[in-house]
Amino acid sequence: MAGSKKLTVVISQHQGKNPAKRQLEEELAMQCILDPEVEVSIVPNLYDLSHDHSGMLFLRNIPGDVVVLSWLYPRATHWILDRAGVKGKMGTVLVTSEEEDEEEEDKTPKDEVIGALDIPNRFLYCVDLKATTDAQTYLTEIKRIASEVKTETVDLMSWIQGEPKKEQLERYLDPQTIFGNNNGNGAAAEEEAAEAVSRRWYPVIDYSRCTNCMECIDFCLFGVYGVDILDRILVEEQDSCKKGCPACSRVCPANAIVFPQHKDTGIAGAAGEVANLKIDLSKLFGAPDAVELAARERDVELVRDGRDAVGMAVGIPKRQTIPAQRDDLDDLMDGLDDLDL
Repeated sequence: MAGSKKLTVVISQHQGKNPAKRQLEEELAMQCILDPEVEVSIVPNLYDLSHDHSGMLFLRNIPGDVVVLSWLYPRATHWILDRAGVKGKMGTVLVTSEEEDEEEEDKTPKDEVIGALDIPNRFLYCVDLKATTDAQTYLTEIKRIASEVKTETVDLMSWIQGEPKKEQLERYLDPQTIFGNNNGNGAAAEEEAAEAVSRRWYPVIDYSRCTNCMECIDFCLFGVYGVDILDRILVEEQDSCKKGCPACSRVCPANAIVFPQHKDTGIAGAAGEVANLKIDLSKLFGAPDAVELAARERDVELVRDGRDAVGMAVGIPKRQTIPAQRDDLDDLMDGLDDLDL
């Protein structure tokens, strides 16, 4: 394989055992095996992988451009990978879901976002497997990408850094070890058990939107967020997050916090600003706005931890604190908030 030019295609498996989803994964894998222009690999669901899981170690050591097919919105996939050290520029993908097609583009001024660090000169093409059930649509997109980029690959063990075992990583180069043999008592089944992953829940920061306002770290009372040596916000303790709670995403002014498994498409990472509406007209009819809902969600988790609920008394920001994004409606609402009624 040394010196061959192939595009790496990675299939991230669905969390469950849905037959239709597994069949789509199998068909894509088998067709990619037959394609001389690509090298296909399969990993468990990206969102569930720890940073030291051999599947993530494998991903970190793939050279060149990569196509990643997953059951997550592309924005979520890209920033999950970035946080784990699998970095690259966002490649253009033409296969999109209806939710992606309908949403508006993010309007956060580019000079205010902090962006990602240490981005190599290669592309990550993140494809949403929820977009269609037609395998041929994805195969056509892979062909299109492969025709535009040529990736020089090298022999597997020449760029592995010695942390994972050779047999652990080789399982990701052969879909048959997952789809063909994992029901028996052979080595593949044993390796699958050893590499089993459990479902996780944690926030993912989209640094192409994040302005480093720190509102999330002020709001979260569970020690999830921290800062790096450059004083940039990061998800420091992923597994300290409370399962099912998306509250911090609701208070983020830039809609930069994603919970990939949330039922709300905006919070789950669909394009647009659905989850970023801090004033909802439904409030006029008695429904809570996003910040009030976030405070309620946080209180539920505090009580479950045996702590006192804090309501709107702790870590609640003004609607917008970035001057360039303020408008007359912001001033009006803040003025109403200050009235002693």
